[in-house]
Amino acid sequence: MIADRVKQIGMSPTLRVAALAGELKRQGHDVLDLSAGQPDFPTPESVKQAGVQAIEDNQTRYTANSGMQELREAITQRIRRDHDLHYEASQILVSPGAKASLYFACMTLIDPGDEVIVPSPYWVTYPEQVRLAGGKPVFVPCRGEDGFRLDPDRLQAAITGKTRVLILNDPSNPTGASYSEEQLRPLAELCERHDLWIVADEIYSRLLYDGRRFVSVATLGEAIRERTVMINGMSKAWSMTGWRVGWTAAAQAVIDGMAKLQSHSTSNVTTISQFASVEALNNCDAEIARRVDAFQQRRNCIVERLRGIDGVRCTSPEGAFYVLPDCSERLVGLKGVRDGIELSEFLLERAGVAVVPGEAFGAADHLRLSYAVSVDRIDEGLDRIERALDQG
Repeated sequence: MIADRVKQIGMSPTLRVAALAGELKRQGHDVLDLSAGQPDFPTPESVKQAGVQAIEDNQTRYTANSGMQELREAITQRIRRDHDLHYEASQILVSPGAKASLYFACMTLIDPGDEVIVPSPYWVTYPEQVRLAGGKPVFVPCRGEDGFRLDPDRLQAAITGKTRVLILNDPSNPTGASYSEEQLRPLAELCERHDLWIVADEIYSRLLYDGRRFVSVATLGEAIRERTVMINGMSKAWSMTGWRVGWTAAAQAVIDGMAKLQSHSTSNVTTISQFASVEALNNCDAEIARRVDAFQQRRNCIVERLRGIDGVRCTSPEGAFYVLPDCSERLVGLKGVRDGIELSEFLLERAGVAVVPGEAFGAADHLRLSYAVSVDRIDEGLDRIERALDQG
């Protein structure tokens, strides 16, 4: 028999849509994929060469479970440059992707019966990882008219004697919402007052637009930093999704607990990927800046196109590379299409465009579209979507 802990969770909806789109392409169907959670840009050339050099130098053995000293020091230096925060290398855990970092954090911080506040819309994996740790996800709605940001009053209302953790994704997948220092401070103060951990998923922190500056919640004072578990990685900004490198910076006791879990599950991250990550962290800022400019142009394009469709409302994302339009008004009059799930199926069948239903993120009647593709592909995808909707 299959264990109950596995029965209570589902397959990642985003991965399921990507797999379906890939299978249709292999069958010869013309599918334009706007569901992908990864950049279309290649890994920077110098990073690839660092990986090749590691192979040539026979750097293919195990490393320390927590990651190479050189990489952990590069991460601490990156954090110091970006946030003016000081961590020791011993306070860094390198894991096989930020998803693994989040999983180990949940398993370290959550006891059975603990409540974990998850702002909604949310990344699909958060509630499932909370459940796997024996916790209960408590969803707090974030409204589009508020920029999809967590309201302090709503956070306060959700906190009970069982609340243990707040998961804060900034910038957000799927909304692209980001927080200023003024918006973060009341949330941080509530967490301090109620003795909550903050799991800060900052994987998109370098992908911000319109000159916005990223503010980590960990920078809001030493007391907040001590209760913040900062998670980041190489996948999104550096276009290294397949290299599988994430990291955590946190209080020593948290890192030690997570490291114990990692030592009995995945062990160290691929050695070659670690050498490549050192190069990425130290020498690729200019390349990332160029890519941010490109993402901003793509965001502007997709938001303008979506706002031009009758019955579709679209908030402009401040970061990441997703947009979450509200299609509830457009559903009226579409025969046999009652929600975001059926709308995504309709668009795949009738338009050949793969998107993810908002229901997967706790956002009924919405769709998540990725703009991690060229402007030409965005325009083609929106042309197809408009034609399919017009034909009904």
